Amino acid sequence: MKILAINASLRGDRGRTRFLLDRLLEGAAAAGAECEVVTLARLKINRCLACDWCHTPEHPLQCVQAGKDDVSDVFAKMAGADLLVYATPVYVFGMSSLLKTLIERMYGTGDVADLRLADSGLMFHHVDRAVCSKPFVALVCCDNLEAEMPRNAVAYFRTYARFMDAPLAGVLVRNGGALSLHSGQALACPGAGARMPAQSPRLAAVHAAYVQAGRELVLHGRISAATARRANQEIVPVPLFGWLKRLPFKPVKRRFVTEARKLMAR
Repeated sequence: MKILAINASLRGDRGRTRFLLDRLLEGAAAAGAECEVVTLARLKINRCLACDWCHTPEHPLQCVQAGKDDVSDVFAKMAGADLLVYATPVYVFGMSSLLKTLIERMYGTGDVADLRLADSGLMFHHVDRAVCSKPFVALVCCDNLEAEMPRNAVAYFRTYARFMDAPLAGVLVRNGGALSLHSGQALACPGAGARMPAQSPRLAAVHAAYVQAGRELVLHGRISAATARRANQEIVPVPLFGWLKRLPFKPVKRRFVTEARKLMAR
């Protein structure tokens, strides 16, 4: 199996998204997969011009920007993979601009005049299945602890899967991203450094779940619900934190903020 991971962090290979992605690919490689990471921050990906050059009879599915940036190379790598991983931090309540720009360039790979019915039953148009319809994993990382923060990004990937006929092989959502690293490896993250706490047993379990998720992708083609739950579990060392933070009482939330500040100050 060939797995291509799209790292869409603006921090490139220095970010928390890449750290978590490496744990996933560690498991996949151990199970025999050939893994490659494309770091968008290192590439030149121009925005779609919406010029419709690619939808004219003279230039069908040919982008006017062909050869002027790296998008063709990225799409070729995607076409050659068996499974994709879209890995993005949450920036202003959504995926990173790097990933959104790449996905918008897919507009030039499909014939929008060729109306079709997706496997999901939704009305859409022709897409380049070699690029757009590959099974994929969504890996979403954010520092915020609220479940609302990554919701928009996750919903986007679920919608993408339905319209593009792309099987969603797993969703990994890591909140508390600043707390999700080993203390030593956290030194590579700007703004983190020595403030990061040492790895806890719960954090070790999360990392192990990412490795297991990678193995499952190779062996079964998807991440099991049980493994996803372990990977997505709360890492704040407060009993019943996932339940407590949903309470609508501001005094409770203020206490969480206070405790979180103490944790980050260690």
